Amino acid sequence: MKECYLGVDIGSISTKGVIIDEDNNIITSSYIWTEGNPTLAVRKLLNILKNKLPKEYILKGIGTTGSARKLIGLMLDANIVKNEITAHAIGTLTFHPDARTILEIGGQDSKIILLKNGIITNYAMNTLCAAGTGSFLSSQAKRLGIEVEEFGDYALKSKNPVKIAARCTVFAESDLVHKAGVGYPKEDIIAGLCKSIVLNYLNNVGKGKKIVKPIIFQGGVSKNKGVVKYFKEILKEDIIVDENGHLMGALGVAILAKKNKIGKTYSLEMKDLKFITKAFECHRCSNNCELLKIYKNDTLVDSWGSKCGKY
Repeated sequence: MKECYLGVDIGSISTKGVIIDEDNNIITSSYIWTEGNPTLAVRKLLNILKNKLPKEYILKGIGTTGSARKLIGLMLDANIVKNEITAHAIGTLTFHPDARTILEIGGQDSKIILLKNGIITNYAMNTLCAAGTGSFLSSQAKRLGIEVEEFGDYALKSKNPVKIAARCTVFAESDLVHKAGVGYPKEDIIAGLCKSIVLNYLNNVGKGKKIVKPIIFQGGVSKNKGVVKYFKEILKEDIIVDENGHLMGALGVAILAKKNKIGKTYSLEMKDLKFITKAFECHRCSNNCELLKIYKNDTLVDSWGSKCGKY
């Protein structure tokens, strides 16, 4: 039997899973929508991966990352749980060891990671506003009546991108509606949107950061050719888009699961596992903590949110 390792990246918009072998080759992977329910999304993900995994492999490690990493790590009894910054850096450096800058735009947040000699030297995240992220692009695609996957092709057709104020989702939508209403061509509006996303990212997430090549662009938005084009134009540097850039967080935490394996064999079966969360507020002191209790098969296995440590 051959050993393999699972990495799961659970975001607010999408859930990604990657299974790698001993040499970090991807055996199988899947990318699905979280749809506001990370536990259900992970059940679906594991079922997909189980059906795609060749029979000769046994699972010897599980790692989780992303916004719901702790919850899903507990659910899967993961041998490692890591934040997105570490997971993306490890995944990127494994395949691009000389990388100096990682630009990442995901479903609902974006980040920049600066590297030197394989070490993270600085990073920043934007989680306050979804302007310029995948969810923002999807909503604008619906407004314009086209598929978000077609955005890049539309943007590349434009000869005169219009200016869109994308620093805030509300202003961007208002500006977009106005530009569409007065008759600007769709390709010019979309190109303007792609360009404004790059400017917004560099002026906010990348503010004060020295962006040094090699530059790796990843996350779901890296699949948008228009955004890639304007990163290249504005930074005046080549931008590397890895074919697995949208899976890099899951890939990185799978590699960490391999490095930190504990000799346990895991299963992708979850049929008999009941996993629920219950929220309540504790009034035993002035903190009035909002707590989350985690139950596995009706047994309390963990609780989060206690400031005094009582729970």
